[in-house]
Order: sequence, then C-alpha cells, then structure tokens
Amino acid sequence: MEFAFHHQEKYEGGMSQPVRSVAQAFAILRLLADGDGLTLSEIGRALDLSPSSCFNLLNTLVAEGAIVRGAGGKRYRLAGPWDGFEGLRDRAGRSLIDRARPLMARLAQQGDAAVGLWKMASRERLQLVAHAESDAVMRLRFADAQRQPLGGGAAGRALAAAQRVDDTELARRYAPVRWQADLPFDVYAAQVREAAARGYAIDRGFAHRGIWTVAVGIADVAPGFCLSASIVAGSHGEAEVAQLAAALGQLRARLVADQ
Repeated sequence: MEFAFHHQEKYEGGMSQPVRSVAQAFAILRLLADGDGLTLSEIGRALDLSPSSCFNLLNTLVAEGAIVRGAGGKRYRLAGPWDGFEGLRDRAGRSLIDRARPLMARLAQQGDAAVGLWKMASRERLQLVAHAESDAVMRLRFADAQRQPLGGGAAGRALAAAQRVDDTELARRYAPVRWQADLPFDVYAAQVREAAARGYAIDRGFAHRGIWTVAVGIADVAPGFCLSASIVAGSHGEAEVAQLAAALGQLRARLVADQ
C-alpha cells in the first residue's frame, strides 16, 4: 500500500480525481442495468445524490440517448443499445463500489482520514477500487489503483477475520508480506483473532511507519471487500481511533443492508 503526504496548492496540474459528474452518470447507468426501471427518488437514494443533481444527470442521459423514461414518465430505463451492454453489469460488487464512494467521501472529511475500499483481486492481492481523502491542507492520499498483498496491513487482517480463514490459509496470506516493523506470525494471527472478536482490525505502523490504519472486512459481497481509514500516527487520540473504526462499521452495515 502506498501513501503520499499531500499539500494542497492553489492549482494542481493534471487530473488527481475522477470527474465527479461523469462518475455519477456511469453509476446511474450501472444501477439501471441491474433493475427494471427506477424513479428519480430511488436513484438519488441509492447513490446519495441530491434531487437537483439527480434530475440534471437523468435529463442529460435522456438527451444523449443513453436512458429513456417509461410510459408513465416516472421510471427510467436503459435505452436500446445500452441495455445490452454487459460492461455495465458487474452486479453486486460494482453496485457496492458506486454506493460507497459518496459515503466514503463524507467519512474522510468527518474523520480527517484517507478512506479506502479494497477488493480481493486474486488469491494473492487486494486492489484499491475507490478512495477518498479530506480537504485538509496537509493530508494522507492513496496512490490510485494500487495493490497490496492479500494478507497485508489492517485491510488484510480485517478481511481474513471477516472470512474466518483457517490457520493454514492465514499463514499463506502472511508469508509474502514485507512489514516495516517486525511482526511474527503468532502476533499477526492473534491480531486477526482480535479483529474477529471486536469487528475491526488495526495496524499501528507495522505496514507503514508513522501510519495507523483501521479496517473492517466485507465478506458478504463476492469476491470480498474491505474498508479502511488511515491517519498519521498520533494525530488522533484512542477515543477518536475507536470512533473512526465504529464509523467504518456503520458504513459497512449500510452497504451490506442495501445489497
């Protein structure tokens, strides 16, 4: 996992974040690809869009021929060619990512943390599929689309805890990880058990010196996901770290309940 300390300047060359309206438009298309037609309020609620933003996005998509209004004028569906586009149908996983983005952005601001959503990309790797940071002048920022060993960091421990893997699988995940502070396997395994008992994992500088991360696993949605929040070590008190972990747990519960 990679982090950068980011200092906000008045102008930054290049695109550091996705274009919000484009991302929201594709989120709407993916949502409609998995349904039988949805109203404006249903779309707005699912993607955490304000009524005015949702209305403008839907009107634009109708004008571009990507979606159509149903006979009653209240429900929106994909238009002809778009309805057959399988690239929009990633089902549960893609829906979870789309719904997580605005909620992660809110948590990043409230907790002054770098918040990430990780997906189990293979038997060896986790991949960062969404991230959000606060707008503080000095802040942590994830490197885009990064990968890390499946067992690494708080995310690896949290996912192993959520999936309730056995000791053999846990040892396999642990073996390739390069820690920045010494972490014997028996201590690592004990931390995974603690994460299973309390509902979240925490890494205090083992994965990255000077960085603390809390994480919760999501085993209910294939192939397996994990939410994490990272802060500069010592920047938050123990009570604030616990609150951040609780907020991640609440976010996980909301995402799973909406599946």
